[in-house]
Amino acid sequence: MTAPVFLVDGVDLSAAIEGALIALTGAEGRHAATVRRIRPGERVDVADGAGVIAECVVTEAGAGRVELRVQARRQVPAPEPRIVVVQALPKGDRAELATETMTEVGVDVIVPWAAERCVARWPAGDRADKALARWRSAAREAAKQARRSRIPDVTGLASTADVAARIERAAAAVVLEPGAGAALSRLDLPGHGDVVLVVGPEGGVSPGELAAFTAAGAHPARLGESVLRTSTAGAAAAAVLMSRTGRW
Repeated sequence: MTAPVFLVDGVDLSAAIEGALIALTGAEGRHAATVRRIRPGERVDVADGAGVIAECVVTEAGAGRVELRVQARRQVPAPEPRIVVVQALPKGDRAELATETMTEVGVDVIVPWAAERCVARWPAGDRADKALARWRSAAREAAKQARRSRIPDVTGLASTADVAARIERAAAAVVLEPGAGAALSRLDLPGHGDVVLVVGPEGGVSPGELAAFTAAGAHPARLGESVLRTSTAGAAAAAVLMSRTGRW
């Protein structure tokens, strides 16, 4: 059984030497002490979300606070290639589901995309900020559950032009298309750089969007015989990419 992972903000774990003390407070402290019921003597890992992990032992546990002593520290290298999923906005709470499952699979960057045929829309202003915050919170919590050392980068809302520009900079790019001749599981993929995967909305990628993405260098590919919901297709396709690139 691997040790549970907790995330700390505002603490420089890269400077945490053996024997140093770290305190979990706030939401993480409450979760550790009250929900997980962490007790003195137990092993836990503390991560900064950017690849640094401190292996710790609990020294004290109280109401909403857990004190840890560092036993060792390690830096987890950034994985290669980097898996970037451009996710068309799903409806309702399926956005959080998509973010959670992609994080659990190991996706490195999640790009919310305002596709032409999306039913869901992010209005400007505070409501858009709140929607993005929900995606980022889902990624953070899923990263802890999956015991990841790195939290996926959830970017701001992208337009189709933004996505095309990201495809042009990528080492490889794929657009999921149910009717494509090529199978995702058979594509040749690079060992380094960004591999961009575009997941369309329930109504599919529009002809104009597909033309823009292929012109930028993306290859249409099918995932399988069945058509998955947009909220689950990203995680399923990312799992294929993880296997094809040797990350799994």
